[in-house]
This record gives sequence, structure tokens and C-alpha cells, in this order.
Amino acid sequence: MTSIEVITESEDSGPSGYAAARLRLLQEKAQSGPPRRAALAALTDTWLTGLFTAAAEAAGVRGAALVAVGGYGRGELSPRSDLDLLLLHDGSADAGAIASLADRIWYPVWDLGLALDHSVRTPGEARKTAGEDLKVQLGLLDARPVAGDRGLVAAMRTTILADWRNLAPKRLPALDELCRERAERQGELQFLLEPDLKEARGGLRDATALRAVAASWIADAPREGLAEARRILLDARDALHLTTGRATDRLALQEQDQVSAALGLLDADALLRQVYEAARTVSYATDVTWREVNRVLRARSARPRLRAMLGGKAAAPDRTPLADGVVEADGEVVLARTARPERDPVLMLRAAAAAAQSELPISRHVVRHLAAAARPLPVPWPAEAREELVTLLGAGEATIPVWEALEAEGLITRLLPDWERVHCRPQRNPVHTWTVDRHLVEAAVRASSLTRRVGRPDLLLVAALLHDIGKGWPGDHSVAGEVIARDVAARIGFDQHDVGVIATLVRHHLLLIETATRRDLDDPATVRSVATAVGTASTLELLHALTEADALATGPAAWSTWRASLVTDLVTRVAAVLAGEAPDEPEPAAPSAEQERLAVEALRTGEPVLTLHAQTEAPDEDGEPEPVGVELQIAVPDRPGVLPAAAGVLALHRLTVRAADLRAVELPTEIGECADVLLLSWRVAAEYGSLPQAGRLRADLVRALDGSLDIQARLAEREAAYPRRRGVKAPPPRVTVAPAGSRLATVIEVRAQDAPGLLHRIGRALERSAVRVRSAHVSTLGANAVDTVYVTREDGSVLPDADAAAVAKALEEALR
Repeated sequence: MTSIEVITESEDSGPSGYAAARLRLLQEKAQSGPPRRAALAALTDTWLTGLFTAAAEAAGVRGAALVAVGGYGRGELSPRSDLDLLLLHDGSADAGAIASLADRIWYPVWDLGLALDHSVRTPGEARKTAGEDLKVQLGLLDARPVAGDRGLVAAMRTTILADWRNLAPKRLPALDELCRERAERQGELQFLLEPDLKEARGGLRDATALRAVAASWIADAPREGLAEARRILLDARDALHLTTGRATDRLALQEQDQVSAALGLLDADALLRQVYEAARTVSYATDVTWREVNRVLRARSARPRLRAMLGGKAAAPDRTPLADGVVEADGEVVLARTARPERDPVLMLRAAAAAAQSELPISRHVVRHLAAAARPLPVPWPAEAREELVTLLGAGEATIPVWEALEAEGLITRLLPDWERVHCRPQRNPVHTWTVDRHLVEAAVRASSLTRRVGRPDLLLVAALLHDIGKGWPGDHSVAGEVIARDVAARIGFDQHDVGVIATLVRHHLLLIETATRRDLDDPATVRSVATAVGTASTLELLHALTEADALATGPAAWSTWRASLVTDLVTRVAAVLAGEAPDEPEPAAPSAEQERLAVEALRTGEPVLTLHAQTEAPDEDGEPEPVGVELQIAVPDRPGVLPAAAGVLALHRLTVRAADLRAVELPTEIGECADVLLLSWRVAAEYGSLPQAGRLRADLVRALDGSLDIQARLAEREAAYPRRRGVKAPPPRVTVAPAGSRLATVIEVRAQDAPGLLHRIGRALERSAVRVRSAHVSTLGANAVDTVYVTREDGSVLPDADAAAVAKALEEALR
């Protein structure tokens, strides 16, 4: 006996009977998905029918009906969905009777704690409101009678549908604009780490909008896969409702493991990938449908004028040649009448490249025809195919919609089978804006604007497309990607030398940015190691451009003027080595005039002194100098605890440390002896754009050094005021010793969750290990920090291996 039968046959068909049957239905693990949604809707229908019948009899009302609209009207009732109900009446009963009827229905629903969206209208009022409010009209398109006068409901539906079709030329552009505004607010579901399954672009709202377009008879959405995509999104929402016990549509990080388990999926990544694929199907159908709507509406508005000009004859659309076998017709790229995809394996890429170069959409019908009829390319590809791929990748932003059209029909994985691994693969790092596959295409788009900087643009574009192709494989994605990139480049038809260059670029695509932000560029070992890995000046040139393209395609946090300046500095030094110039062994640099002045003053007063200077570089396009950071110079008589004290004070004043250099200088005292003064050169950035006053920094530093300012307590108070989100647990810190990192110092790398005062905690731990910090280099991406410190023994020598390992272990334990 099903839950529906239970309530139908039960003597208690009131709220308690419905609630018990509803609970049993939602707890049945064997029933889920569309059957459960339909069963829940039918169960609710049965209960509401009983309520309506009894209420109508008690109120003495005839000529009325209870109508389900929206998702309930479609019979898609999720566990925590609102009940969207319309009480429709013919106007014959008096207002008091109708109000009594409504109260006898609404209050039992509210008493159960169910969310209710309700209205009371006559057919005329419903029609008038729908004409004024697009959202009301969309809901009424799915109107379904639950109880009462079905003829009244059928007449209203007929009228509403007729109005919708008659007013489609006016209403559809408004609906399109509504969808665009929502997408602008909510983002694209297929790329969000915490997507809104309903409101984000490619979500359930867009799927409903496609139904409304189809009901207008103006255009119809591509149906292949659309029903399955809606089912996947609805199933995910059902599991989310049951997991959280709330009416939420946002798939938060902390809920994803439970939701994936409820759906029988492997893990949260499998859940996101499935959701992304569904959203991509809905988004692609949305793009194609609205393009067709706009084409039809343009044609309708132009047809009367054309017919008048041509004496009543319809004009055939112009067909403008774009490439061999490819033409433009009616604003889309289509195949020429003489094209034979079954005989021309390059036609697919030629059409795609022509579409991107012309900044035109490629017809969905053409893509489907190519998917069905085109012959596979021979391996290795002919030169023309490789050139067309490069042309497609080099078209800039116009590449993206063409690539997505090919991907929607499975053509990309047919061309590049390894693409399947990265297709719709989520990236858990919040710095990343895109899924792996879209990030690769975005990187190629960014690289297309840098092709004038390199001698081999084709290698740059292909390397950008492949640089993260190893993600999804075990181990280091750069190592795995090198192997895959080598195979793909050979498949595409590059010769052995070019295959090697592409493989090197993929293997080392993170080398420049990681070295520039985490290593001491004044150390010859740093520069030599990069030169050895890169090998040639031409590869260095390509790697420089790829580094920038990759960072720009990652997200706004991955690239900045400061990072660009560090990478450029590194590239200049490596280029000199590759040209045969040996990097000079660094000698202790003499203090600058300002540093010497600060040191003398610190020695004279016995207290710290400091200065703040904003650093800028060449003006940007608007003629304004680009800020690259703020230089903070501190001089203080040498004593224990200076580094953690200074780092802690900067953290308290919300200054982010980007780089730090520490060294001691000897100065003569008034009595003829020598004393050490510690010079700290910091590059910092203000967290909120405004710098603190130098006097306040100095005062707090004095207090920190004499112990009257408890930095740890102050930082702990701040962290407690901004607790981390529930369920998001950071991985433990990891501290390692970089092998052969420098001949001048021991290089220790700290990977940890970024937090105020992280460098302060590192400094305190190193002080306890009795090592001297020579310099520090800070790199932060999103919530992840990589701090590299160069340390020596007290006498300035490199730590023995055993001592270095012990320091790293102690530091890791201190940061846990």
C-alpha cells in the first residue's frame, strides 16, 4: 500500500493524517526522483481536495476551484517547496463567503508549517494581473486544477495561453531581460562552487523559462538532454531539502558531501560535476532558444516591409561565403550547399574557426549535422586542421561560444579524447573562477592577446589550452599533464621539436609565478634553476606569456601589478643567464642612505624607527601610476623577537606582507665600540586600501617589543570575531625544506591556511628554533598561503640537513 493510498483510506484525512503520510513518503529510500515528486504532489492534491470540498460546503460557495500553479502545477513538488495556490472563483459568491472559504484552506496549511504562496482571484482578475506581472503569467502557464470547478480552470488556462501567444513579441523580450538580470545577480551555475540550483544561470528558473518560450509557439528549445538535465537539478534540490531540513536552493560546501551520499554518488566532486553538466545543457539550450526567438521576432518585424518592397514575394536570406564550405546566413554560420562533411574531415574545425573569426554563432543544426556526418580526422592531423584549431583558439572572446557549441554535441572530446577528464571538472580552490575545461579555454583566450609578444603564437595557444590537462589524474597535475600534452601535440600534428616545447610549457607552467613570489631572486641558485628547467630563450618567452594568460584566466586574485613585476624581474634575470651571462654572487649590500639614517637614529635612541613609502611603476593607460605596494623600512637595535613583533604589528594594522628582507649592520657607538642594528625592509599592502600612520605603527612596535602589547591575544580576539564558516575545515599546515634551494641559506616553505598573523606565528616558532631569518617571501591565493623563509644559523651558515628537518618539523607543529 502506498502513502497516497494510506491517506485516501485513512479515517483521518486532516492535517495530522496528511503530515504522517507525507513523512512516510519522504522517508522511503526506495522512492526518489520524479516518482517521489509526483507522489508528493498527488498526496498533497488529495489532502487539499478534502479541505476544499469541506470548506466550500461550509462557506456555501459554488463556482470556485483550487488551482496549483508554478512547480506544484507541474507536479514537481520537492520536500520543502512552497505550495503555490490560486483560489479561483466566478464572482457569484459574496466577498465574505469567499474569504471564509480561503481561510478554511490556508490556515490548515499554515498550521502544518508549510510555506504557502496564495492568491484569490476571478478569471478576469487573474487575466488582468497576468497582463501586468510577467512572473504571475509564467506561473499561470502551468496552472492545474486540484479541486472544484474544472471548467472554470480550463477556461482561464485557455485565455491565459491565448494572451501569452498573442503578446509573445512583447512578452518574450521582457522574459529574456528578466533572465539576463537574474544571471547577472546569481552567476553561472556551471562554474559556481556553491551554486543556487534554481536562480543561477542554467538552473531551474531557466528551464522553466524555456517551457514558457515553447508555449508561445515562437521557438522551441533543443530537447536533447534537457529533460534529463532538469531531473538532475530537481533531484539535487530534493536531496538538499532532505539533508538540511530547509527550503534552500543553494548547494553550500558543507552540505555537498551529504547531498552526494543521498544521491548515491561517489563524492562532492561527482555531485558538482553532474550538476555542472546539467547546468551546461540548460545554458546551451537557453542560448540557442533565445537566439532563435530574436531571429524570428526580427524576421516578423521586417517581413511586412520586405514584402511591400518585393511586391509580396518573400526574400531568401543572403548567404555570404566565410571559408571553403562555410557561409553566413541570417546571422549564423551554416554550411554551404555544396559542403560534404562526410568527405571533408577538416570542415568541422574550418566552420568553427570561421564562426569565431567572424564573431558569429555557429548554427546548432550545423553542429548536430557535423556530429552525425563528419569523418574523424586522421592521426596525426593534417596541417590544415592544426592551423584551423590555432585560428579558433586565437579568435579571442568569440572562441568561447563556438567552443561551447562544439562541446555540447560531444565534438571536442571527439577531437581531443583527453578532454573528457577535465570536462565540467570542479576546482575546489576559490581563487579559480571556472571549471577546469572552461579555465583552459579562458587561458587560450587570454593568450590570444599576447601572441604579438612571442615568436610562435601557435605553440602558446595550444600550450594554454593544455596546461591543466593533467587535472583529474593522480599526482602532480603538471607532471601528468606533460605526458598528456606530449601525446595531444603529436596527435594534432606538431613535429618532434614543437611537441617537446609544448610538453615543457605544460610541465613548468607554474614555475615562473611560484619562483618569483616564493624565492629570493637575488640568489643565483634561484635563477640558475629556472634557466635549467626552461632551456632556451624562446621557451622562456612562451612561458612568460603562458604564465600571464594562466593567471588572468584563473581569477582576479591570481594576478596583479606586483606579481607581474616579480615575474618580469625573474624572466629578465633568467634571460641573461640563457644568453651566457653568469649571475653575480650576491655580496652584502651597503645600506642605502635612508637605511643608514634610520639605523643611526635607532642606535641613538635605542628604539625602533620606521618610514612608509608608496611604490609605483610606469603610468597605466589612463596616465595614472600603477601602485605595486608600500615599502616599509624599520631599523631597531638587534634583539630577539624583532621579526614576530614586527609581523604581528603589521597584522594588527591589517597590512598584508608581500616580501620581507632582514639583515644586521654594524655601527660604531659613541664610546668607540660596535653594535648591531637590524634593518627590516618590507613590501606591504593595505587590506582595505588605506595605510595606517607611521607613528601608530612605531608606537605599537615599541609596545610589542617591551611586552606591553599582547599581539597573540589581540589577533585571537579578531579571529574569534570572524569565525570560519561551519563545515569548512582547512587542511593542516605543511612545512618542507626545499632541496638545493640556495647555497646561501636554508629554504623552508610553509603552506597553510591564510590568517591574520601567520607570519607572526612563523617568526615566533623560528625564534624558538634559534635560527636567523635572512628573508621572507609571501604568496597568498584565496585562503591558501605559501610563505618561504630563508634561514641560517646564528653565524650565517646554511643549516645541516638534519637541523633543517628538525626546524621544519618544529615549525609545522607550532602552526597546527
